[in-house]
This record gives sequence, structure tokens and C-alpha cells, in this order.
Amino acid sequence: MSTEKILSEKLNPSTLNVLEEKHKNSSRVDINHLLERVRKEKQKENKTNLVFIGLFASLVLIAGILLSF
Repeated sequence: MSTEKILSEKLNPSTLNVLEEKHKNSSRVDINHLLERVRKEKQKENKTNLVFIGLFASLVLIAGILLSF
């Protein structure tokens, strides 16, 4: 038995109508959600890049201090 049939047997008709409406609306894409996701990914990349730059700078500084003695 498929999951949809099991769900439809357990739910009342009004709940099914709400679920069907949500399913119909889910095919639409909201550009604002997509742009927000891209911005968050870009911020994560920027933070990662800053961490690597900081580690590299500290490595160069430590190596410079050690080589100066």
C-alpha cells in the first residue's frame, strides 16, 4: 500500500484539501528565498576565506619571528 493511500485513509477530507493546496503552491519558486540562500552561502565562503587568510598571515608572522633569531 502506498504512503499516500495510508495518509488519505487516516486524514479527514478538510486536511487533505489543505495538503493538496500546499502541494500545488510548492511548485512555485520564490526568488527572494533563492537570493537569501545565495547570500548566506556567500557569507559562509567569505568567513572561510577570512579564516584561511588569518591562518596564513599568522604562519608567516611566526615563521618570520623564528627566522629572525
